Amino acid sequence: MKILVVDDEEDVKSLFEQKFRKEIRSGQFAFSFAFSGEEALQFLAEHPSEVVMILSDINMPGMSGIELLKSIRKDFPTAPPQVMMITAYGDSQNHDQAMKLGADDFLTKPVNFPELKEKLMQLPLS
Repeated sequence: MKILVVDDEEDVKSLFEQKFRKEIRSGQFAFSFAFSGEEALQFLAEHPSEVVMILSDINMPGMSGIELLKSIRKDFPTAPPQVMMITAYGDSQNHDQAMKLGADDFLTKPVNFPELKEKLMQLPLS
């Protein structure tokens, strides 16, 4: 399963690679990383049907995760990936806005990796 992680904090890459080492090695998950909303949209344009899940931070400089979510739902309607929003602010306003715009799930930082792993395991593998 191809997963795109979008976060302006570059240390997220090593964190995910460490937490999902076993799943990456077995080929269960393949992670790609984008460090801005703009970079994520470019990646999706270049790999339109590969990405099954997008994990996106909400608070990023430039394009926010909310703006990214709007663009994904507007520009990729045929094969919409699942989108899970991640934010350090578990406030109801961000949550409600993300869900209204079509987010499939919502996590708060620091990410609970056992919970995230469980959610990812439940996704259809298509």
